[in-house]
Amino acid sequence: MEITDMTPAEERVWRAFPRGQDVDFRSPADEDPARGADWGLERTVRASVVRALLLSPPQEDGETASLRLAGARITGVLNLQYSDIDHAVRLSDCFFEDAPVLYAARLRQLNLRRSVLPGLDAATLRVDGVLRLSDCLIDGPVKLGGAQISGALFLDGADIGEPPPGQPALQLNHVTIGDGLSAPGLRTRGEVRLTGASVAGTIDLNETRLEAGAGEIALDAETLTAEGDVLLRGASVSGWIGLRGARVAGRLNLSHAGLVNPGGPALRAGSCVIGELWLRESPPLEGTLNLRRAQVDVLWLEPEVIPERVLLDGLVYTSLTPHVPAGRRLTMLERDGDGYVPHAYEQLTAAYRRIGDDHAARLVQLAKQRRHRTTLPWYGRLWGYVQDATVGYGFRPLRAAGWLLSLLVIGSLTFALHHPPPLKADEAPQFNPVFYTLDLLLPVISFGQEGAFAPAGRYQWLSYALVVTGWTLATTVVTGITRTVSRQ
Repeated sequence: MEITDMTPAEERVWRAFPRGQDVDFRSPADEDPARGADWGLERTVRASVVRALLLSPPQEDGETASLRLAGARITGVLNLQYSDIDHAVRLSDCFFEDAPVLYAARLRQLNLRRSVLPGLDAATLRVDGVLRLSDCLIDGPVKLGGAQISGALFLDGADIGEPPPGQPALQLNHVTIGDGLSAPGLRTRGEVRLTGASVAGTIDLNETRLEAGAGEIALDAETLTAEGDVLLRGASVSGWIGLRGARVAGRLNLSHAGLVNPGGPALRAGSCVIGELWLRESPPLEGTLNLRRAQVDVLWLEPEVIPERVLLDGLVYTSLTPHVPAGRRLTMLERDGDGYVPHAYEQLTAAYRRIGDDHAARLVQLAKQRRHRTTLPWYGRLWGYVQDATVGYGFRPLRAAGWLLSLLVIGSLTFALHHPPPLKADEAPQFNPVFYTLDLLLPVISFGQEGAFAPAGRYQWLSYALVVTGWTLATTVVTGITRTVSRQ
C-alpha cells in the first residue's frame, strides 16, 4: 500500500512507527472505548494499514520501531496469522470492529489494554515478552489455546462475553506461560479452559466472576501445572471447578470464595497434588466437594465451609488446619457420598496424633467403629452395640474398669449371701466372696478360691458369666493401658 492512499490518521500512525512514538487519539484521555463505534474518520485506522505497517515496516537509522496506538477505531480484520513480527505492538483503548486473527503468529510483545473487541483468535500464538489484555471488553470467545508466552499474561479486569454454544469463553488450554497469569477481577460468561496449561509463576484469579451457570463447568483446569499459587480468593463461581490431575506447587486458595453448583460438583480436585489447599472464611459450598485420591501437604479446611456431600476416599494430607474438636470434623466424614470410607477416618486420626491430640484421635477411631457397625448384618451390629456399651470398642478402658468394679460388687454380695460349697471340705481355704469373685473375673491372677469352691444352679451360671465378661473386660483394660503407654 502506498502512503498516498492513507487518511491523515493512518499517515500519522505510519510516520510515528519508525521512531516508536505514541499516537493517541483519545479526547479526553479517560473516554470509554466501548463507544468507539461512533468515532469518526479522524481517528479511524484500517486493519489493512496496521498489517502492512507491521509486515513491511519503515525504518529509521538509530531508532527502535514500535506500534504505540491509543484511542483508534480499527476497521476490518487485523489478520496476522502465521506472521513473524519483531516489533512491540500496543493497541490500547482501541475499538475493533472485527476480531483480530493472530493464529500461529509470533510477536515480540502485545498490549491491548482497555480495548474493545468482538473476540480474539490467537491460538498457538507466540509472544516473546508480555501479553496484556487488562481491562479489555471482549464480546466473543478468546482463543489462546496452545499459546507460548515467555513473560506474563495479564487479564486483570477483563470482561469476556458469552461465547457461541459449545465453545469456552476463554481458551487457555495447553498454554505455556513463562511467568504468571494475572487475572484479578476477570469476569467471564462461560467456561474458562486451562486444561494441560503450564504456568511457571502464580495464577491470580482473585475476585473473579466466573459465570457458567448451574451444571456447567466454570473453570476446567485438569492436568494444570502451576509452579506457584493458584489464587481464587473472593471469587464468585457459578458452575463447577475441575482440577483433576492438577499439580499446584504452592497454595490453592479458595478463601472467601463462593462456589455454587447445586446438585452437582462444586470443586472436583481428584488425583491432585497440592502444596496447600485453603477453604476458609467462606459460605458452605453449594455442591459436592470431591477430593478423591488428592495429595495435600497442608489442608486448611474449616468445618463451616464443608458442603452436604463430600467425596474423600484416598485423600492424603499431612496437616489439617484449624485444630477443632473431633466432633466437628466427624460431620465431614459422615457426609461422604461413598458411605463408610475407612481411609478417611485413618487420615483424620493420623492428623490428630501428629499434633499430640490423642483424645481426639481415640474419638475418631470410636466413630469409625460405630460407622463400620452400620455396614454389618444384624448379628454383627448386635455384637457391636455390646462392645460399644461395655468398653467403647476398647477406646474407653475406664468404662471397662467401671464394669469390672460393678461386677465385683455384684459377685461379692451374691456369694457373700450364698456361699458355694467347697469341693474338698478338709482342704478348702476359708471362703472370701471378694477374692472368689476376683478369681472369676481376672483371667491371669489366681487367689486359690475359684478351684476350691463349686457353685450350683443359677449361681453357677453367674460364675460362668463373670468368667466370660471378665476375660473380655480385663483384656480391654490391658489393651487400653498398653495403647496409652506405647503412645507416650
